[in-house]
Amino acid sequence: MELFDRFWAAAVDLTWGLPLVILLISAGAYFTIASRFLPFRGARHALQILRGIYDKKDDPGEISHFQALTSALSATLGMGNIAGVAIAVSMGGPGAIFWMWVAGLVGMSTKFFTCTLACLYRKEDENGVVQGGPMYFLEVGLGRWGKPLAVMFALCGMIGCLALFQINQLSSLLHDHWEINRLGTGIVCSTLVGVVILGGIVRVGKVTSRIVPAMFLLYFFSALFVILSNAAAVPGILASIVNAAFAGKAVVGGVAGVAFREVLITGVRRAAFSNEAGMGTAPMAHGAAKTKEPVREGLIAMLGPFFDTHIVCTMTALVILSTGVGVDADGAVMTVSVFDRAIPVIGGYIMTLVVILFSVSTMVSYSYYSVKCAIYLFGSRFGSYYVYVYIFSLIPDAIWTQDTAINILDTGFALMSIPTVVGTLLLSPRVITATKDYFRRMRL
Repeated sequence: MELFDRFWAAAVDLTWGLPLVILLISAGAYFTIASRFLPFRGARHALQILRGIYDKKDDPGEISHFQALTSALSATLGMGNIAGVAIAVSMGGPGAIFWMWVAGLVGMSTKFFTCTLACLYRKEDENGVVQGGPMYFLEVGLGRWGKPLAVMFALCGMIGCLALFQINQLSSLLHDHWEINRLGTGIVCSTLVGVVILGGIVRVGKVTSRIVPAMFLLYFFSALFVILSNAAAVPGILASIVNAAFAGKAVVGGVAGVAFREVLITGVRRAAFSNEAGMGTAPMAHGAAKTKEPVREGLIAMLGPFFDTHIVCTMTALVILSTGVGVDADGAVMTVSVFDRAIPVIGGYIMTLVVILFSVSTMVSYSYYSVKCAIYLFGSRFGSYYVYVYIFSLIPDAIWTQDTAINILDTGFALMSIPTVVGTLLLSPRVITATKDYFRRMRL
């Protein structure tokens, strides 16, 4: 087991270096400029689409725009927002939050491009069901040159889309706070998640469309209460986040330079784990949306990083930093401890419920992603059996250490992002052309 842990620690250090961070940030910046700052210009229209104004029953796909967004958000609005932010603060200090904001901002454009491509280049499987996602837009959009990238994404997605971190953090919290056996948590979650996901993406969409709004509002108002209770400290916290991101000498060589690099990498890595922009997961959910307008689904998708990073992650950071609770515990345990102190009597109960909802909803959505990768590689006849690997993997995952779970998923995400971002850059001119055509027709 020690050798296993060391392997994944070395793997994440190798994959999550400065080159990958530069690729993600620079690609996102390019997408933002190339789209003429569409996340700002198109937000109002995106909200109109989300309301269902343009939905048509005969559009190709399996789920509505709203269900596609909630399916994607059920994966991104998860332990990355609660435990991931706590880990970012403990590893990179408050400055890591600034780089989470930057990654989330450019990530909106990345989501737009990748999810537009997911609907622009869809492909029917052997059952005649339209499928979308990075592996499909890489294969269809780039032709034979894109096939190796598609295979790379799908192989890494089978690992990166396992719910290791979610079940690990949930079992850790229930064990530390409520003395519930970790293995028992894994068995119960395996059963509950199995009941939902064996019904396919349609059932996943129905379940997440009910859970996600409820858990978002519960967390939002709980965090808002804590933030308002410590309102006097908020301006100083925001200033410390910005100052720590660039911290004077941190941009100049030596030890300070290394510190700056670690803050930058930690912030971008945790943002990537939280909002998944560029990782390729969300395009698999949005690729199943009922629409004949790929750009329309891309506009919906770009809302995800805003809700995820700029609202939920920021609120978590403000709660942690304003209460002054130590940052030496596991991620979820740390965050729940903060709420337990900030909201006496009921804070721990509220956050335990939030963690359960966040983690289980992510487990449900990740199952769709991992199985979809397996089906792409092995066909629906054999690939569909991967759902059982996913379900039963929750049991041993519940007893692993936090570091091992994070390292495995971070490595998987890093390797998924490379074909996703490279392919999207190569296909970006087609997205730009489709976007101009869409808004021209909307004006007419």
